[in-house]
Amino acid sequence: MEPLGVKPQVVDVWSLPTWAVSEPGTPPLLPPQPTPNHAMPPFRISKSLNNKICLWNGDITCLNVEAIVHSTNESLNERSATSERLLYKAGSGLKYELAHNIKSCKTGEVCITDGYNLPARYVIHTVGPRYNIKYQTAAESALHYCYRRTLECAREKKIRTIAFCPINSVRRGFPPDQGGHIALRTVRRFLERFSQHMERIVFVVNSIDVSIYEILLPLYFPRTMQDEDCGCYLLPNDLGDELGEPLIPDRQIRIIDNPQHKYEDLEDSADLAAQFQSSVSIGDHAFSQMEEDIDKQRLLGGQPAYATADPETASMTSDLQHKQSYGWKNGSSKEDSFYAQDPNPAESDSARYERLLRRAKTEDLSEVSGIGCLYQCGVDKFGRPVIIFIGKWFKFNEINLEKAILYLIYLLDPLVRGDYVIVYFHTITTTENHPSLAWIREVYEVLEYKYKKNLKAFYIVHPTLWTKIMTWWFTTFMAPQIKHKVHSVPGVEYLYDIIDQDQLEIPAYITEHDMTVNGIRYYKPGSASS
Repeated sequence: MEPLGVKPQVVDVWSLPTWAVSEPGTPPLLPPQPTPNHAMPPFRISKSLNNKICLWNGDITCLNVEAIVHSTNESLNERSATSERLLYKAGSGLKYELAHNIKSCKTGEVCITDGYNLPARYVIHTVGPRYNIKYQTAAESALHYCYRRTLECAREKKIRTIAFCPINSVRRGFPPDQGGHIALRTVRRFLERFSQHMERIVFVVNSIDVSIYEILLPLYFPRTMQDEDCGCYLLPNDLGDELGEPLIPDRQIRIIDNPQHKYEDLEDSADLAAQFQSSVSIGDHAFSQMEEDIDKQRLLGGQPAYATADPETASMTSDLQHKQSYGWKNGSSKEDSFYAQDPNPAESDSARYERLLRRAKTEDLSEVSGIGCLYQCGVDKFGRPVIIFIGKWFKFNEINLEKAILYLIYLLDPLVRGDYVIVYFHTITTTENHPSLAWIREVYEVLEYKYKKNLKAFYIVHPTLWTKIMTWWFTTFMAPQIKHKVHSVPGVEYLYDIIDQDQLEIPAYITEHDMTVNGIRYYKPGSASS
């Protein structure tokens, strides 16, 4: 919100450079000896379509365009920074219309209002889906309909310039890269059929989403022959129907081979993910009955909702809170000894990291590297290095933690200079494998900014209740800037949308366990098996 007396800056849509004239960036890195997903480029170069597309990192409420898209909830009163800024700038007229005339909007549907005091003439409101990996197809289809119906609404109203914010909300656990694929594919299919009805489509992104769109835009709107070729390898097998709607029969019906396995812990995870503003799913456990805003309760003097949970969970959470409040710096446990012996506690974080990096390059770390719990196994479908961490092989109470942090820096320092992803397998871990939150926090703080900035996704495979509580607590109170990057997945199969099978090297016990608990028919993208 602007200070009183300061006129907000208005950006004219026609002043934005189109995708056709934007300078082509470095093409995505393909995996070694890649196998194409498509024999021919799915999307060809079209300068006329590229001239209708803009990518802009800015404030959508400042854009002078015929219509802007507002991603909200079903009650049209979402409490997010973008929604609150939009409603504030539009004025009381928009709030009144939403509250008294429209009242609600279903997921995947749209409604349109005047822009009131906004530079935009119209605001098209739409409700993005909550993401649940078990019902992935339903979530993707709902998101497709958000974009599709928004474009159809604009066509009916003869709107020729429109600005989209990312409708896939991290608050509802939707992976940003999958949301980007759906957004660009739907817009591309629409323009192929109705390009004469649209003159400008602006994708308004923030600093988090801009890198995703910079990678995906050349695949759906190629500007060079090299972009077309990359599309053969990096675009998913499923590109939907002629309108871009996802069609994946393998995900619509899953046959569970193990009759003892149940999905109750996943079926109710959508609401919880939204409440925690993360993709961590906790399910039916009493801990999941927490109310939406714990911080607000604490500030108002109320008891946190976990006080009403079952005794085991309440005890776990209470211990975590006690450590978070009192134990980070004053403990004398084994994991703190490495940092307590720091010869110069007053040195800067950068200087401390450089000192540790020098040590990592000179000291013998074979006792840690030989464990094999941390390694790079290949690249994902965007050419980003994939780092694997095997929780079962990390003996927290036995391992030399000083050597462990040095080996972590030694291995990751050359890899994190660009984008990278981490896959953590929590398969069949025990309490001896569980690091303390204090040690995790110290590791997080000692790592340089590039580690957090360039981390694009952190996948936790086979999470347990302990993992979910720890993940939620850490990303909520200590590392909220990476919260949207952390995703829990119930099985190895779900990684194949982002990592090819031949790029994923994991111990045999993990796949054996996965087949036992999930009854997975190891689905590979593009296969016709059910």
